[in-house]
Parts: sequence; C-alpha cells; structure tokens
Amino acid sequence: MKIKTKKVLLTGADGFIGSHLLEGLLNMGCEVRCFVFYNSFNSWGWLDTLPPELKEQLDVFSGDIRDPNGVYEAMRGCDVVFHLAALIAIPFSYHSPDSYVDTNIKGTLNVLQAAKKLDIERVMITSTSEVYGTAMYTPMDERHPFQGQSPYSATKIGADRLAESFYKSFETPVTIVRPFNTYGPRQSARAVIPTIITQLLNGASSLQLGSLDPIRDFNFVDDTVSGFIALAECDEAIGLEVNIATGKEYSIGDVADLLISNINAQATVMVDNQRIRPEQSEVQKLIGDNALITSLTGWQPRYDLSEGLKKTVEWFRVRENLDRYKAFLYNI
Repeated sequence: MKIKTKKVLLTGADGFIGSHLLEGLLNMGCEVRCFVFYNSFNSWGWLDTLPPELKEQLDVFSGDIRDPNGVYEAMRGCDVVFHLAALIAIPFSYHSPDSYVDTNIKGTLNVLQAAKKLDIERVMITSTSEVYGTAMYTPMDERHPFQGQSPYSATKIGADRLAESFYKSFETPVTIVRPFNTYGPRQSARAVIPTIITQLLNGASSLQLGSLDPIRDFNFVDDTVSGFIALAECDEAIGLEVNIATGKEYSIGDVADLLISNINAQATVMVDNQRIRPEQSEVQKLIGDNALITSLTGWQPRYDLSEGLKKTVEWFRVRENLDRYKAFLYNI
C-alpha cells in the first residue's frame, strides 16, 4: 500500500518522534491529522516550532488518548493511523504506574477499538525495545522473550499484546513497530543524550549521570521515521512486530565520551545516585536484530552514531533550542 494519497492520523504528533514523522509524511504528500494532547495553554508541543506557513496548514485535533470518544472522532475519515501517543519515561513510571496503564494500555485499546469500528486500512502501533528487558541473547530478534523490568515496559508489553489480539481476533490490520533507542533533535531531556548535551553546552565541567554501563542500540530519528514509513507501505508486515535497529552497541559511557570530546574535552563524569535505577529494573543490554525489517522493506540505517550525534549537537547549539531545556534538573 502506498500512503501518499491516504488520510493519516498521527497520535503523539506533538512529541519528539511524532513531530519528525509528521514532517516525513508531509514531505511524501500525505494529508495528516495531528492528534495532540489537550491542555489549557493550547500548546501543540514541538509543532509550535514549525514555520508559520506550515502550522497554518495543519489539521490539529486536541484531545486525550485516554478518551475513547475523542480518539474515535479523531480517527473518523482517516485511512491510516500511526499511534505514537504514550508516556515513556521510566523513572516517572516508578511512582505513577496508574497513569501509564491508562495512557499506554487503555489509550492503545481506544485506538484499536476505533480502528475496528471504522475499518481503518492500516494501524501502526509503536512499541519499544524496553519490552525485551536485558538481552538474553544478542542481537535481539522479534522472538526474544518479553520482560517487564519497569512499569513502563510492562504497559508497553500489554499494549503490544492487545494489538496482537485485535489482529488475530478481528483481522485488524496492525503492525507493531519496535524502535530501539531513538535520539536526535527535539528529544526530551528525560533521555540520556539530551541530558549530556544540555549539561555540556550550559558549561558543566562535571556531568551528572546515572549508570554508565548499560549498552544500547541507538537509532537517529530520521532512520526511525523512514522505518515507520517503510513498514506502513509493506503489506507483508501486517500482523507482525518488527524491530527498527542498527545492530551496533554503545555503552552510555561510550556516548558520554564521544559527546565530551565533541563539546568540552575537559569535562568529567560524576555518577549521581538519584539517577541510578533499581538493580533489577535497569535494562543492561539492548542490541537489535534488523534482519526482518530489511527483508521486508530493504530498510537500512543511513546514519552512524557519530553522524547522528553531530546533527543532534548542531541543533542544540541554537540558543533558542537549548533554552527550552532545564539542564540543571534531573528530568524524570
């Protein structure tokens, strides 16, 4: 299926990956309805930073993914749904797990119920590599067992399994898209790469970080977006859950060293104990296998880590962008 002529609903359009995916879909010529989180400030998140001439063209629906009626109304008249709206911060999920159940599980159920009633042509459900937990083997393919090592990952496992059930029970045309760690411009300071960059660019000589040992597979956001679109256009991906991964591994310490060398070679790293996650909750190793997405679509990552970090740092060096972040806080 080609999505160029389709009407697309994008939930979480106001977020990090969502705003980049919006740009990718608009560049393809798609008609996109942006589902953003209703708030009294009438903020559209990152969509507020788009050029005025582009903002004027946006079809924005302000709502709450936890509200089934609003989700249904937003999806009415659409052909394809990219469902990205979620709560994602792991530390916040430790003390507010109810909100993660309501947003990630019930929100996904609302999307699936509406898709079934409205006969939506494609439903792209956003998963996360966190559902795998610490690697039992590497690279981690789609057959790797699931482990709920945080309330966040547990709710994403639940959402994925609901999506699977709707495909098997009702033939809802679902694809579960599972990006490994995505980074790039606009990412929240709750993630480690913006945490490091914003501290360094604000003159910190001693970085405050959590554990440096965990190993991750980092996707530059443009590669994640191209993976989403490639899978949406692949009919063979219906009913499947598919990794978006590079297959390359870097420790958090490796990433910190790369950024320190690029921004302030004199900086050092200090471990901040409040940033250390509970031992059994910390996912120690994530390295993805991308054989399935490559065989289905031909997708390959275009950016290696050094190229992606360079583009990310360039964006943060713009003072208007950097000033949006509270580098002096531990952002959970």
